[in-house]
Amino acid sequence: MIKDNVNDFTVVPPELFWRQLFFQLLPIVGLIAFFWFISYRNSQMGNKLFSFGKSRAQVSGGGKVTFADVAGVDEAKEELQEVIEFLKDPKKFERLGGKIPKGVLLVGPPGTGKTLLAKAVAGEAGVPFFSLSGSDFVEMFVGVGASRVRDLFEQGRKAAKVSGKGGIIFIDEIDAVGRQRFAGIGGGNDEREQTLNALLVEMDGFNTVSGLILIAATNRPDTLDPALLRPGRFDRQVVVGLPDINGREGILKVHVKNIKLGNEVNLRRVAQLTVYFSGADLANVCNEAALLAARRNKETVGMEEMLAAVERVTMGPEKKSHVTSKKEKEMTAYHEAGHALLSLLVEGVDTFTKVSIIPRGMAGGYTLTPPKEDKHYMSKKELKGIMVVLLGGMVGEEIHMNDTTTGVSNDLQKVGELARNMVCQYGMSEKLDKLSFGRQNHQMFLGRDLFEGKDYSEETARKIDEEIHNLVRASYDTARDLLARNRDKLDLLARRLIEKETIDIEETRVLLGLPEPQVSQNPEIPPQTA
Repeated sequence: MIKDNVNDFTVVPPELFWRQLFFQLLPIVGLIAFFWFISYRNSQMGNKLFSFGKSRAQVSGGGKVTFADVAGVDEAKEELQEVIEFLKDPKKFERLGGKIPKGVLLVGPPGTGKTLLAKAVAGEAGVPFFSLSGSDFVEMFVGVGASRVRDLFEQGRKAAKVSGKGGIIFIDEIDAVGRQRFAGIGGGNDEREQTLNALLVEMDGFNTVSGLILIAATNRPDTLDPALLRPGRFDRQVVVGLPDINGREGILKVHVKNIKLGNEVNLRRVAQLTVYFSGADLANVCNEAALLAARRNKETVGMEEMLAAVERVTMGPEKKSHVTSKKEKEMTAYHEAGHALLSLLVEGVDTFTKVSIIPRGMAGGYTLTPPKEDKHYMSKKELKGIMVVLLGGMVGEEIHMNDTTTGVSNDLQKVGELARNMVCQYGMSEKLDKLSFGRQNHQMFLGRDLFEGKDYSEETARKIDEEIHNLVRASYDTARDLLARNRDKLDLLARRLIEKETIDIEETRVLLGLPEPQVSQNPEIPPQTA
């Protein structure tokens, strides 16, 4: 008998079949995805490894910033005008065989607008602008800095060729990579020196026909390597100094374009009160004035806010909530009254404009003595007068309580520095020869200056100390004599300070019955602090 086997086969439904197939293939698909992910990550890390030595320059086209946005540096703008003309029309200079400088070094104090000036050159010429900081070249990995230098210049050449008008490479704070090389005792930074060598080679290989120009900025040109500054690399140095009164007024006009000013605001007056302010300081003044007006819920920024902003930038914020004892308040009042009164009595120094015993910034009180004019030179008589005013705070304390406090430390430090400069740097000594002793403002490099010692004898050092002592002692005696003979005015001014905490020159003149203050002659000394 034949058995029917038809019923022995099990029929599987379609839904169950596909489900089983899915679970059977899932491990295989997962393994394929895993190996693909590992391969992809390895390729990405490989790309990052090879791109680690690429430059991190920020590339921007010209036209965003122009000379209309830069004020107070007219001489620097004139120097750079030739660079702009070359970028616009290089054939004009090449026709007679001339070559544009390969590199332009912008030198000046911090905040004077060196970076902004470089951007304005690119904006005026309408060429690509490559911006990179000197610290971006320095890495802990060997060869990365040099690789970034080569890549940066290669990018610049390609962009200059594409634009047809050239390009600008800007390196900010170039002293981070261009500092002097040294191979003596202690060695040097091999990676930084290798980066500098690559920079020197690339600058030597510049092709002026391509129109690629290197602009660098620094506030420490004395630390740069001589090979970097020689003709053929940085052919031209453009000094970007602090603005004069006309420059400060122009800078203020640039920064108040987007600020709603009141009709009473006199920018010329603000420029007079901000002698030796940089462009960054003036921008900060305008911003602080706008913020202060907003906090006071005003519709416009007035002159009151502008003057308060100048004080805030100069001295720091007021500490009206700071609690002081009665004795400390009296001491501060006599300290600041001594500074203020001597600025009225001493001939040839700046007259104070405002005196306060309200703590501000790091000072327990302050006497504002802003210069009334820009001045580049000072006489011996003026410097002695400044020392007398600086010692007025200590003498005022001694006259009031026959004692002195730690608040005079800042004044004594300034007096000591000024007296030493008069003897050692300015040749204003009556007993010593009219010579300069010692290296002033000279940075020490390990191995070069460490073993050189002083460039004058011990006998000369003793005479220098005696002269400094005599200058300080004479200034102290003058300050004490003037305040002792005007003790009634000192007490009157100090009592008014204790009562009102802040008074200005007009109120002081009426209080003491004094004539109009003399024209300021002191451009360098900052406000006296307690």
